[in-house]
Amino acid sequence: MNGKLYIVATPIGNLGDMTSRAIGTLRACDIIAAEDTQVSINLLNKFEIRAKLVSNHKFNEQNSCDYFIRELLSGKNIGLISDAGTPCISDPGAILVKRAVKNNIIIEGIPGACAATTALSISGFTVKSFSFIGFFPRESIDTKKLIAKFKNNPDIYICYESPKRIIKTLKILAADLELADICLCNDLTKKFERVYRGTPGKILAELLENKSAEKGEYTIVIKTRELNDAGANCVRPQVYADEHSSPLLSTEAILIDIMLKHNCTLKAAVKIAAAEHNLNKNEAYASSLNLKKIILQQDTQ
Repeated sequence: MNGKLYIVATPIGNLGDMTSRAIGTLRACDIIAAEDTQVSINLLNKFEIRAKLVSNHKFNEQNSCDYFIRELLSGKNIGLISDAGTPCISDPGAILVKRAVKNNIIIEGIPGACAATTALSISGFTVKSFSFIGFFPRESIDTKKLIAKFKNNPDIYICYESPKRIIKTLKILAADLELADICLCNDLTKKFERVYRGTPGKILAELLENKSAEKGEYTIVIKTRELNDAGANCVRPQVYADEHSSPLLSTEAILIDIMLKHNCTLKAAVKIAAAEHNLNKNEAYASSLNLKKIILQQDTQ
């Protein structure tokens, strides 16, 4: 009789999130397939789980799969875990599950923590549908394709990012999706958990001021907008905030009018301004940066 393959979710930070069912399941397994045995041994020791621990990471997943299938067919029960959260979600495991299905092995999911759905649940966005992207792409060509998808298919998107790349990613979003709504979660469920909310530009400014920004894993929830809503949702700064403030430069006023007239983003308005009003591109770009600051200031008031 074949054994069972259990897909077991583990905590994403707080060990208190380990379910009693997950503990009982892993204790009953003969083998535990772990993404990183050095990480998982701490969790297993914490809950006195003594099953045989075997590595199953992205570099050996193909080869280790043969071993696990043989053990399952011989009647052994195997628990599959990742370093944190639910296996097979931007983590190793899908190859083993696919092979188990082909071999008519029973597969049972033991639900628990998942960074993507945890971040989504606290985002404050009304969710009718969403897309999970996995890790934000690193190659420029893949980034451009993803940004195009965001713009052409308004929805809620969730992606992961490493602490060393989060600033770069927010700069990309601030440049190309400046009107998007974002909920950025850092170190979910951990002691120093922090959540940032607002436009990409607003969050980028907060990250740049945070000396600890390049620590802990990030989950990004992005709510994109219809292209024809860009102008309508744009905050139009007051030309005169009070008697002591200076009026907007003429170029900035032109950019605002273009955004409202064409229902376009600030980046697109710069191109239109340069073409239609014979403005110097550098001047238009500089004005757009100043305009972003003004929008950001009013957004935080």
